[in-house]
Amino acid sequence: MISTSEPLEIAGSELVHILRTPRDQYTSAGCVVLDCRPFLDFSLAHISESRNVNWNSMLRRRSKGSVVALEWLIPDKAFLSRLRSGEFSPVVVVDDRSGSVAELKAESVAQMLLTALQNEAQTHICFLQGGFEGFSEAYPELCYSSASNHLSAVEPEPAVTGRSTPAYDQDGPVELLPFLFLGSAIHSSRREALAAAGITAVLNVSSTCPNFYEGELQYLRLTVEDTLAADIKACFSTAIAFIDSVKQSGGRVLVHCQAGISRSATICLAYLMHTQRVRLEEAFDFVKQRRHVISPNLAFMGQLLQFETDVLCQG
Repeated sequence: MISTSEPLEIAGSELVHILRTPRDQYTSAGCVVLDCRPFLDFSLAHISESRNVNWNSMLRRRSKGSVVALEWLIPDKAFLSRLRSGEFSPVVVVDDRSGSVAELKAESVAQMLLTALQNEAQTHICFLQGGFEGFSEAYPELCYSSASNHLSAVEPEPAVTGRSTPAYDQDGPVELLPFLFLGSAIHSSRREALAAAGITAVLNVSSTCPNFYEGELQYLRLTVEDTLAADIKACFSTAIAFIDSVKQSGGRVLVHCQAGISRSATICLAYLMHTQRVRLEEAFDFVKQRRHVISPNLAFMGQLLQFETDVLCQG
């Protein structure tokens, strides 16, 4: 046992003070907020700069009430190592709306996380009273909301006389994560739109779409056909590594195919499932909310289901 002290319960006003304290006044790397709500809820709104802690039903069934290790809850290995070493302090645990630690059920993600932190992390642990719901109502300016953060700098493609622009080419690429965008080949050709989104790299999931700005942007092509015979799952590890490398360099990547419906959507779904440890259904709903035209072909959906089992059985 690294930490035997009970978590300190703090009010929203105390968290505000912690968040507004300059990092140079900490002896550590500063505070980190760990949000225990489902990934979809977190993606729609969360405390700014907080991190999502993931837990899925398959792992929940496997645990059967046993103590859960931090590595099952936090998929980012580099961050996990820093957390265990005590680099961050305090660590603030946030759930939906619980008023105190005593209210938490033993099988709740928040309680599992608190226990894991006490067992494995050498840090000061806090629990936010009232959860995200109470904090966001009192301090909305310190929270992120996807409803107010859509890419607004991109103008819709003007209609050509006698021909309307297909739905998949309208507007601009959609932001799935701060560093990950999904769109079509037309989106990849609009230099001003790419600049407005801060795109620095492009993952081209096709054999025919051109790389328009080689020399200016970083490119990776994955030659995949949108057919029932294509093995897109074989590309998942390469795609995930490329997206992660762009993220780590501080860049942003656009993933596209011809229409941004099947191949590129499949790659983005695989990335979300792998990095966020969420089920295909949850990842699909998340992407569908942002780009409603997505529709991976039947074979790709089957390969994603296979990948779901691979990802969720890790640990």
